[in-house]
Amino acid sequence: MKIEAIERLEVERVQTGVRMEKRVLKVLKALAELKDMTLGDLLEGIVLHAFEGKTPFSSNSLKQIEELKRIYGLKLKAGDSHRLQEKK
Repeated sequence: MKIEAIERLEVERVQTGVRMEKRVLKVLKALAELKDMTLGDLLEGIVLHAFEGKTPFSSNSLKQIEELKRIYGLKLKAGDSHRLQEKK
């Protein structure tokens, strides 16, 4: 079996101070760990897929995400995204 090399693209990354819901972040960090990638790489991949209207996750990854959501008590859905408010 022949394995082809993946062409790497050079990018410039910047540090950011993004705030997000605590349980969402826990699920993302755990998923990145499962996939043996950095949180930044995972987020870049999700966003690039979303920009093209493509789903970023396989059915297996979606099953893993559902389990992680259960573990971390994340019950928020996509429809909740415009209704979130910071705890006072």
